[in-house]
Amino acid sequence: MTLLARCCVLVTGGTGFVGSHLVERLCELGISVRCLVRRSSPLDRLPPAVQLVYGDLRGGAGLREAIEGAGVVIHVAGVTKALERTEFYRGNVDGTRNLLAACEETGPARFVHVSSLAAIGPSPDGRPLSEDAEPHPLTHYGKSKLAAERAVLESKLAPRAVIVRPAVVFGPRDTDVFEIFRAANKGLLVRIGRAESLAAMIYVKDLVEALIAAASVECAAGRAYFAAAPKAVSWTGLAGTAAAIMGRKLRTVSVPPAAAYAAGWCAEMAARLRGRPGIVSREKVTEARCPYWVCDTRRAEADLGLRTRPLAEGVAETLAWYKQAGWLKY
Repeated sequence: MTLLARCCVLVTGGTGFVGSHLVERLCELGISVRCLVRRSSPLDRLPPAVQLVYGDLRGGAGLREAIEGAGVVIHVAGVTKALERTEFYRGNVDGTRNLLAACEETGPARFVHVSSLAAIGPSPDGRPLSEDAEPHPLTHYGKSKLAAERAVLESKLAPRAVIVRPAVVFGPRDTDVFEIFRAANKGLLVRIGRAESLAAMIYVKDLVEALIAAASVECAAGRAYFAAAPKAVSWTGLAGTAAAIMGRKLRTVSVPPAAAYAAGWCAEMAARLRGRPGIVSREKVTEARCPYWVCDTRRAEADLGLRTRPLAEGVAETLAWYKQAGWLKY
């Protein structure tokens, strides 16, 4: 924590789901925080003490001003949903390269890059993947996150950069896994095919602690880490946990993969008409069909002190927030 305490920390994506929790925690710890934000960003999520620099990762505007005097950069911003595949590469790869170029001029002491398990892909046989596993991303999101990782490793910052690959992240303010909780509240979960699939997951506040450790512990420099709870859970298990907390009975309905892909295509068409991407797509169906999204967390536990709370505890806190915010009624 010594490094963070004596410098300004620049956070990209600070108004997003993970980024807003990270910024809040850094401010709670008394750390000076600066955020690169767009004019359209929801600034009400940021504590008053945060310094704001208006700019854009894709175009490069404001990056030099944002980097100036920052001893640590935590790059959270990224594109997780898009109408066109090129948007993933523009947001995740070009944006990262622009940020790296600006950082190479000033040389922050630590650069933490938030990637994703999707950059490596699922396990082919159910054995948890190590950080050094051969990457085989399935989707353009995963491929773009892998390309962004490689940009970090090819940059001058590589020796003092840390790559953190979160698994599925859930928690207050999330809008993606929220759909599972909403289905659980209705008592009906749709599953693709008959077989269960396992997914590594992490509660957002546990991920934030891992990111702060990645930004501060000396041994993390130059390494990559998976961030997840040590035990993966099925989507039915996650929904069942939520249903039990909300006092609902859960029923699971299986749909054929062909029907799921058709629904994904329809959702993509609807998203284009709206002009706003949604969580359902054919690529998401491809990911959901994989039986093992599992990773080995021992390196993060050893180096970053990663500790994750029980699933039911994180789900209960998340549901309580959704209820208070009016997203769920139960």
